Amino acid sequence: MKTPWQREGSQIPPVKRERNASAMTKEKLLTTPSRLLKLILPVTTKDYNGDRKANRTKDVEPLALLLHSQQPLSYLEHLIQAEVSPITDNNSHLRPSHVSFLTVEVEDGTIQPRRPKAMNYVDDSKDDEHDSPEQDEEKPLVATRDSQIAQLRNIPDEKDGITKDPETAHETETNIDADTHVLRKGSFVRWSSSTEIGDLIRDAARVKEFLVEIENSPLDKIPVAVPSFNDRTYYLRMRLRKLSKSLKKLAIIKQECDMLAHRGAQRVALGGLGVMISWWYIVYKLTFETPYGWDTMEPVTYLVSLSTLMGGYAWFLYHNREISYRSALDFTVNRRQQKLYQMRGIDLQVWESLIEEANALRREIKTVAEEYDVDWDERGDEEDERVTEALKHERRQKEKREEAEREHQKEDERKDEDRPLKNKGGV
Repeated sequence: MKTPWQREGSQIPPVKRERNASAMTKEKLLTTPSRLLKLILPVTTKDYNGDRKANRTKDVEPLALLLHSQQPLSYLEHLIQAEVSPITDNNSHLRPSHVSFLTVEVEDGTIQPRRPKAMNYVDDSKDDEHDSPEQDEEKPLVATRDSQIAQLRNIPDEKDGITKDPETAHETETNIDADTHVLRKGSFVRWSSSTEIGDLIRDAARVKEFLVEIENSPLDKIPVAVPSFNDRTYYLRMRLRKLSKSLKKLAIIKQECDMLAHRGAQRVALGGLGVMISWWYIVYKLTFETPYGWDTMEPVTYLVSLSTLMGGYAWFLYHNREISYRSALDFTVNRRQQKLYQMRGIDLQVWESLIEEANALRREIKTVAEEYDVDWDERGDEEDERVTEALKHERRQKEKREEAEREHQKEDERKDEDRPLKNKGGV
C-alpha cells in the first residue's frame, strides 16, 4: 500500500484542475442609451488553468465592444482579431485568427434540427420484449425552440428525463455532444464579413442568438444572446415616454389655445356677415324710404363696393396671401394663436423640436419592429391621444411640404429643359 505522498499525481497541486471553458462565457448583446450596441464577448486563444497560487487569474474578463448596426461584420472581426493573440500557421508565420459568425438556418419560420437520439432513444430490437402504452405513444419529431437552443448549447432540456446514474449520464452527454456537432454542422450558415451587423441581428432575432467562432479558441462556438424587441428599444421607448409627458402638458394648453383661436376667427367671420347685412339694410332704407332715392344711392353703393374690393385686394397683396376665404381665415386664426401662446407661455420652437424628436424616435422604433417582425402599438408609449394626434398632424404636414417641394423641383426642371428648345427656335 502506497503512502499518500507516493501516489500518482501527488506533485500536482490540488487547485490545478481542468476547468470547463464554458464557465468563462458571459456573452451577450446589449443596447446603450447612445443607440449603439454593446457586445460583451470572452475572447481568448488559450485557457488559463494554471496554478492559482502562481497565477490568480480566474475566469477570463469579457471584452466589451461598441458597435453600430450599419457597420459591417468585417469591422467586428478586426476588433476581435486585435484582442486575441495571433496563431502560428504551418509555415511558422504568425497570422490573425479567423473569426466566423454563424446563425441558425430557418426554413418556413420553423427550426427543424435533427432529432436527438440521447433524449428519446428507443431500441427497435427490444420493441417486442418491452411493449407498453408509453412506448406506443408517438413522440414529436420537431423539437421546441427552447429544447433546440438547449441542444445547440450542449444543455439538456428540462422537460426530458435524465438518469442520475454517473455512467449513463456520461454516455448520454457523449451522445449529446456528437448529435450537437452534427446539428451545428448542418443547421448553421456562415455570414459574409461584408454583411451589416444589423442584418445579422435581424436574422438571429428569430432564435434569439448567433454564434461567434474564433479559430484556436477553447470556447469553440460562442453563443451570443440577441436582445429582444423590448430590450433593443428600451432606451428609445423610455425617451419617447419622457417626451410624451412633456408634450402632454404643452398639448393640453395648446389645444385650449387653438379652440379659442378658432372660435375667435369664427366670431370675426360672423361679424363680417353682420356688417354686410347692416350695410344692405341701410342701403335699402335710404333708397326706398328716404328722399335720397336710387339716383343718389346708386353711385354711393358703387363707390363703397369698389373701395371695399380694392381694400381687400390690397390687404391680400400686402400679406402675400392667396385671395380666398380659407386664406383669410387661416391668417386670423394664426394671429390669434400667436397671442394666446404668448399669454400662456408656450414656446413654439420648443414644441416643434419635441415633436420632431418624438417622431424621429417613433421612426427608429418602427424600424426595429420591422426587423423583429413585431406589431408595435405606439399609443402605449405615447400615453395620450392628444400627443398621438399631434405627432400624426406634424407627419402629415411634413409629407405635404415634401410633396410641394418635389413638385416645385420638377417644375423647375421642366423649365430648364424648355429653355434650350426656345433658344434654338429663336436662333
